[in-house]
Amino acid sequence: MVFTELKEALDLLRRIPVLWVPGLVTGALAAILWLISNAEGSFFASRLVLIFSLIAIFLLAGNYAVIRNGSGSIRELFTGGMQYFFRVLLPLLVLIFCTLILVALVMITLSFGGAPANAEFMGVFFICILVPVAFLTIFFDAAAVFEDRGVFDAIRRSIELVTVQSVRVFKFYIISAAVFCGITFSLMIVWEVALYDKLEPLTRFNETQVAAFTPDQLAGMIGTEGTVITAVCLFLGFLVLLPILSAYKACFFRTLTRDSVSIDKPVTGEFDSKGRWYKY
Repeated sequence: MVFTELKEALDLLRRIPVLWVPGLVTGALAAILWLISNAEGSFFASRLVLIFSLIAIFLLAGNYAVIRNGSGSIRELFTGGMQYFFRVLLPLLVLIFCTLILVALVMITLSFGGAPANAEFMGVFFICILVPVAFLTIFFDAAAVFEDRGVFDAIRRSIELVTVQSVRVFKFYIISAAVFCGITFSLMIVWEVALYDKLEPLTRFNETQVAAFTPDQLAGMIGTEGTVITAVCLFLGFLVLLPILSAYKACFFRTLTRDSVSIDKPVTGEFDSKGRWYKY
């Protein structure tokens, strides 16, 4: 099943070229953000992350709308983005807010108990909370667009589908991770080959030097040329990954909804002579 949806997603990307636009835009934004971070520092770049994230959500919502219609143009992409932007954004904010509140409550509880939470413990705890939340709510954005669900209803719908068909969803995660790692690893190889002359001194480092090596030292080693090459690799990564993974998730969501029974359907009642359903 999971490979069928992946093939369907690749076929959609072939038939509807506009689905590549979010990857093109977000790839350009990621490259710009990287260049600004290296030129101006992280302070200014961190302010742009929020703006760029909102743009990515807008384009993702538009992509889902185009996939739902089965065809589309740039205009329909932006129309769908405007129509479903808040339907996708608000559930995401609810999930982030609830997760942060839970972490904050744990920190407060520990502090009252006389055991101050250290950064390492809170990091592990945050991951332990984030993983199940992400697993259960992965389809909230697709539910918001494909089924016109509200904020909490979209989250509930995702939890319902994942709970009922958890094995199939787990396979979806495995295939998505394989696609992500395969493309990322390929781009890393390209990056290392392009910068081989600059990275070659690293092969002569001993364990102590490797352990003490910092990202700032790496940036100084690769220089301006390496910064530009890194920006190009980031652009290519977003250009390929976002369209493929978003289309794959959309196709997989449609299959899940076809194969699942909605809990909203009345369980008791009867049909009249004209085939109309009356619940008790």
